[in-house]
This record gives sequence, structure tokens and C-alpha cells, in this order.
Amino acid sequence: MDKFIINGGKELEGEVRISGAKNAVLPVITAAILADGVSVIRNVPDLRDVISMCSLLEVLGAKTNFENSVLTIDSTGINNYHAPYDLVRKMRASVYVLGPLMGRFGRAEVSLPGGCAWGPRPIDLHLSGIEKLGAKIDLDGGYIKASAQKLKGNYIKFKKSSVGATGNVLMASVFADGETVMENTAVEPEITSLAETLVNMGAEISGIGERTMKITGVDRLEPMDISVIPDRIEAGTFLTACALTGGKLILKNAYADHIQAVIEALRRTGVKIESGKDISIESDGMFRPVDMITDVYPGFPTDMQAQWIAMMSVAKGNSIIEDTIYHDRFTHVAELNRLGADISVENNRAYIKSVEKLIGAPVMSTDLRASASLIMAGLRAEGTTTVQRIYHIDRGYESIEKKLQAVGADIVRIRD
Repeated sequence: MDKFIINGGKELEGEVRISGAKNAVLPVITAAILADGVSVIRNVPDLRDVISMCSLLEVLGAKTNFENSVLTIDSTGINNYHAPYDLVRKMRASVYVLGPLMGRFGRAEVSLPGGCAWGPRPIDLHLSGIEKLGAKIDLDGGYIKASAQKLKGNYIKFKKSSVGATGNVLMASVFADGETVMENTAVEPEITSLAETLVNMGAEISGIGERTMKITGVDRLEPMDISVIPDRIEAGTFLTACALTGGKLILKNAYADHIQAVIEALRRTGVKIESGKDISIESDGMFRPVDMITDVYPGFPTDMQAQWIAMMSVAKGNSIIEDTIYHDRFTHVAELNRLGADISVENNRAYIKSVEKLIGAPVMSTDLRASASLIMAGLRAEGTTTVQRIYHIDRGYESIEKKLQAVGADIVRIRD
């Protein structure tokens, strides 16, 4: 397996172009199932998860072509409703095919999803929402088996705000008879992007970006031609990396309004940030501790929790990080401690005692965002850090080592 070798102590300086958002493009790819014809998706990041999702659509009968950040999907030939375990196990986002398959064909057999190996992320909200539309759902042999002669609009109130459930039920409801009202929906930019894409295809949706959405069923959607929004988590990762190492970065193709919680948190540490058309950050590598509690959007994102812990490990004081979204998403802590951090975890809180410095050591990635935090820590650490099992990072960051190299980091990928 590939690994990164990082020689720390280098400041970051220059420009970084933020890629299209992983968490936005994956549901949009599955939305292509809803229309008969060729969809075009631009600003698509070259990620393992994108390739995996394309492979899944091809198993269903679609044809895909991906080059120069443009993905075309011909859904005309879809004639299979079975999403197999061998593909779905690679990432949890594969469950996004459930909604559009039910919406267009009224049939779906989707393996229970896989992905990062941390914590339970149940899909009961997906299933109960689609059941409310009139689907019959069984769990059999590790598969979700769903069917309906015709979905019908209904009132659906989610017990908790869920990006995945909102996206899946939204896609299932666009062809449902009558009106569907969804309450306590997710308002993350990725869901707004998906809803706007569906409207681009001919869906009738109101309340986009609000906690209540209304969908009036239509008979047909047209193929899409859209561009993917920038990845707010990649942007947040590069901002915290620069704050940690010191230096000056300018982020191109980043939406500041999508990461206001991260920007405000960084400002509270004393780091200088300006946002306009681009986002610029300047840091001397010295910053104050800031306690953090993750929350649903527009709160501080759980996908930035690991990176924030890496940064806080060398802040000028102690801090506490609480994750209210996923209570056991702390596998990176033991690896950060191998680099000299002093972090303990109780329940869903990380207690961070500041240390003067981090020292390079071999560490192992356990999931996507943990990988980012270890890379950041390695960039700050004295000496050499080896980050192993980096296939996780390739799921969600496009050419991260090349982007870091371009702004002064000493990081190389070693291919085994």
C-alpha cells in the first residue's frame, strides 16, 4: 500500500485551487439515474469514491466517461436494480442509488453500505423516509430490498437532521404522486446543491436551503448539465494546515460562506483570515486554543474535527473538542499521540493538553479525515513522519500531496 513520507517544519506559501466537493458530487452522480439520456457534470474531483460510484452505475447499466474533470453519464441503458456488496462496501455513499432507483423504477436491491471503519452510521432514516412514500422494504441477506408500484407523496419529519437521508428521500420523491413535505431536512451546501441540480433537471422543489422542503411530483426529468460546488472540507483542511505550519495561503475556487464556522474558529485562535473572491490566511504557527463542539450545518463540521484536534495539539493552552455528530470518531487520537501529542478521549470528548512540539514517527491512517489530520501533524512535526494506509485520503482529497508540494511542503508518495 502507498504511504506518505513527510519532513516537517516547512511553512506553506502560495495558492491552492480547491477541487469539486466529494460530498456534493456523489449524490449528483446518482441523480443521473433519474433521467433518460446523457448528463454532464463538470468540476468533478478525481477521487477513488468518484471512480467507485461510476463503477456502480455501470453495473446498473449506465455508461460513464471521466476525463479533464468532466464526467458524462448515459443512463439510457440502466436495466439492473441490484447494487452488489463488492462495490457498495467500498463507501457508504453508495446507498444514494436507493432513492433514484426507487424514484425512476420502483425497484432497488442495495447492499448495506460500507466505507470508513468507524462507528455506526445507521440508515434507518433513509428507509423510514422511503417507506413513508409507499415503498415496501425488507432487509434480507445484507441487502435492502425495496419495491413500490408507484410512490406517493407524504409528510416526512426526520427524527434527526441527516444529509444522506435527506438526499435519498429527496431523489425518491421527485416522481411521487402529489406533494411530499420533508421537515428537519439537512441544509448542508451539498444538499442544497443536489436540490438545485434536481430543479435543473425539471423537478419542482421549494424550500431549498431551509429546514422544510416541499416536492411536487413530476412525470419526467431531463439530463443535467451542472458544475460541482467547491469542497468546503478540503478548503477547511488547507486553512487549518497553514494555521498549524505557519505561512501564507490563498485558496482559489472556495466559497467562504460554506465554511464560516471554520473561518470564525480560526480567527478566534488569532490567525489572520480574509475572505472575498478568494480566501487568504496568514499564520506564524503560534495560536490560542479554542474549544470546539461539532454540529450540523451551519455549525462546525464533524468532518473537520480531526484536523482541529491536530491543530489544537500545539496551541498555546489546553482545549476540549466534543463531537455531537459521531461519538466514536476519534481513532486518529492514538496516532497523534504517537507524534507526541497529549490527548485523551472520554465518551465523545477529546481533552487536549498542549505540547511544545510534535516529533515525527510512523503513523497509520484509519479513515479519510483522520488521514488529513495525520498529514497536517506531520507537516508541523520535527523530523520525518511516515503516514501509512493512505488509500483513505485518496477517497476524498484530489492529489493532496501535489497540492501541498506546490506550496512548499516536503511530502512524497511512496508506491509499494
